[in-house]
Amino acid sequence: MAGSVNKVILIGNLGRDPEVRHFEEGRAVASFSIATSETFTAKNGERQERTEWHNITIWRPGLVKLAEQYLKKGNKVYIEGQLRTRSWEDQDKNTRYTTEVLVDNLQFLGSPNTVKQENSPPLGEAKATSTTESNTDEKDDDLPF
Repeated sequence: MAGSVNKVILIGNLGRDPEVRHFEEGRAVASFSIATSETFTAKNGERQERTEWHNITIWRPGLVKLAEQYLKKGNKVYIEGQLRTRSWEDQDKNTRYTTEVLVDNLQFLGSPNTVKQENSPPLGEAKATSTTESNTDEKDDDLPF
């Protein structure tokens, strides 16, 4: 059908660490859930919050690797993708359905401390290194201002 759109944009927090499954042919898939919340005023005038949980699935190899290395429960992320509903048969031969977001784009949000950073020095070490590399022989009198 021409002219149709299937696009989802979410900003939310991971409800659990990503689960990554690796397959024999070398492919991998990452899955996790994120929560989005909205605040509204109920008929009685009270402010209430409603949280929705979204199942997220990543098949793109580069994004799977990023999710596996850096995402942790509680991280805030921006996700773009498409809705997909799939079905399967459970052990009792009942047809089950699930709807998930297949990710096309993923961005980490929040402060750097909320994203696990491997192979990078802690912030304290990075500051110490940059301080020791600066030229400490310069005097304030030599500055042009």
